[in-house]
Amino acid sequence: MIHSGYRVLVIASAAVLAVASLSAASAATQPNLPAPGRSVPVCPGPTAAGDARCHARVRVDVTPNATNPAGYHPADLQSAYKLPSGTAGNAQTVGIVDAFDDPNAESDLAVYRSTFGLPPCTTANGCFRKTDQTGGTSFPRRRNVGWAEEISLDLDMVSAICPNCHILLVEANTNSFSNLAAAVDTAARLGANAISNSYGGSEFSTETSSADLHFNHPGHAITASSGDSGFGTQYPAASQFVTAVGGTSLVAANSSRGWSETVWSGTGSGCSAFESKPSWQTDAGCTRRTIADVAAVADPNTGVAVYDTFGTSGWLVFGGTSVSSPIIASVYALAGNSGSVNYGSFPYSHTSTLFDVVSGSNGSCGGSYLCTGTRGYDGPTGNGTPNGTGAF
Repeated sequence: MIHSGYRVLVIASAAVLAVASLSAASAATQPNLPAPGRSVPVCPGPTAAGDARCHARVRVDVTPNATNPAGYHPADLQSAYKLPSGTAGNAQTVGIVDAFDDPNAESDLAVYRSTFGLPPCTTANGCFRKTDQTGGTSFPRRRNVGWAEEISLDLDMVSAICPNCHILLVEANTNSFSNLAAAVDTAARLGANAISNSYGGSEFSTETSSADLHFNHPGHAITASSGDSGFGTQYPAASQFVTAVGGTSLVAANSSRGWSETVWSGTGSGCSAFESKPSWQTDAGCTRRTIADVAAVADPNTGVAVYDTFGTSGWLVFGGTSVSSPIIASVYALAGNSGSVNYGSFPYSHTSTLFDVVSGSNGSCGGSYLCTGTRGYDGPTGNGTPNGTGAF
C-alpha cells in the first residue's frame, strides 16, 4: 500500500499540490467528509486493572481512497481552528506517548505528509525520532494493530496542525499505566515541549500519590484524552497536571467562521473522584477536578484522514478523543508558550480566543453543565476549541 501511495503521488503531483494549497474558504465548503456511519474502538475494552486503552475509533464503512482520502485533511483542520500552521512551530517538539511498537510509523508518516504537501519529517533530517520508554532503541517486542493505528493517528495529527514541529514518538513496553508513565517522563526528559497522551482508564484511589508525579512536568504542556465512553471520568485526563481534552462534532457551516461545533456524544467528562480542584477551576458543580479543559474534533462521523499500514489497508477515517489530544498538544507547540503555562490553566484566562461550544450532550447528568454544552465553561468541551493560538 505504501508503494501504491507513492505511485499516486508521482502521477498526480498537481492534484497533491492543489490539496495542499486549499484556501480556508474552499476547505470550509468542500471538506472530504464521508456520510455518517459505523465506527469501532481500535483498542477494545475493558482493560485489566492498571492498564489503559487508546481512545481512537475507526470508521469501518469507508473505502480507502489513495487519490483523495476520506475524512478531514490538514487544510480543513487548520481552517476550522484558524491556526498559523504554515509559519509557527519551528524549534518545537511534540511528544507522542503510546504503547507497543509500530514498525511502520516513519514510513506511514512519510506517505501522509507527502500526500498533503507537508515537508518531510524523518529520522534522517532530524525531524522525527522514535525511542523506547527509556529513551533508547530497544523497541517493544510486542506489536499491536490497534495501538499501531493509534500511533499513526497521533503522528498524522501533529503533522496536520504543526507541520514545522519536530516529533518524538516514545513507545511504552506495554499499555500499563506504569510503563506509559515512564514514557511520559522520557518524553519530558528528551525535551518535548508538548506531550500528548491519547489513552486512559478508570480512575483509581492511588492516582494522586503514585501516578500524578509522572505528569507533573512544569515547562511541558501535557494533554490527555478525556475518553470515548460518554459522561464519566478517565485517568490521566483527571490529573490536575494535564490539559484534559474533550471532543466535538465539527461540520462546515455558512458562517463567518466557516465551521460549527457541538459536543460529541462519546466524549468523556465529569467530576474526578480523587483529584483536588485546581485553583484555576471555579465551576461550582464539582468540588474536585472537573474534566475537560478544552476540546477539538473527535466525532468519527466528522473524522480525520489517517494513513496506516500495519495490519490495515492504508487510508482510514478516525475519531475519538485520540484525535483531539494531539491536536491540542500541537496547538500548544504552535503557540510556543509551553515553558510558561501552568498545567491546564492558561485557557481559563484566555477564553476570548476560543470557540465556545454551546450545544450537545454526552450523557445523563440531570442536564447540568457537566455533560451538556452551554455558554462558558462546560464539562464535555471545557472552555471551548482553538480560535488561533491565543488560549495556549
